[in-house]
Amino acid sequence: MRTPSKPPSLFPAEPAAESGWVTAHCDGGARGNPGPAGFGAVVQDASGTVLAELSEFLGIQTNNVAEYSGLLAVLEYAVANGHRRVRVVSDSELMVKQIQGKYQVKSPGLRPLYEQARKQIAKLERFEITHALRHKNKDADRLANEAMDRGMGRA
Repeated sequence: MRTPSKPPSLFPAEPAAESGWVTAHCDGGARGNPGPAGFGAVVQDASGTVLAELSEFLGIQTNNVAEYSGLLAVLEYAVANGHRRVRVVSDSELMVKQIQGKYQVKSPGLRPLYEQARKQIAKLERFEITHALRHKNKDADRLANEAMDRGMGRA
């Protein structure tokens, strides 16, 4: 008996060589700049299952420090949990382009965070980072705001 063939998908499954990827949406924010700051991140496997939601209040920091803190949390999570292929989506154009090597890191406050991120990235087999508009990063934004609320006693 012949098995019926499936119609071709508009979104074909990721080839076997591409399996093992996790995707993380991360965001950071500060209410005031600097001000009460926090980050949020959602890590998902290739099928879209949420593996982790990361969120932390950072005290008084700048928006850019919060953005880098979100990236670092994702990278630390990935390395600690044996994820070797990581795609990051962020709405921070500055951070994304700095990590991609398109912008220089001129801020002395961001330089150590950038260097720490590069060290974590070096531990991975594959890494990609892309910029997305804020509306495509809603869950990470929600978690960052929840972190700021907790830190400001607005839980």
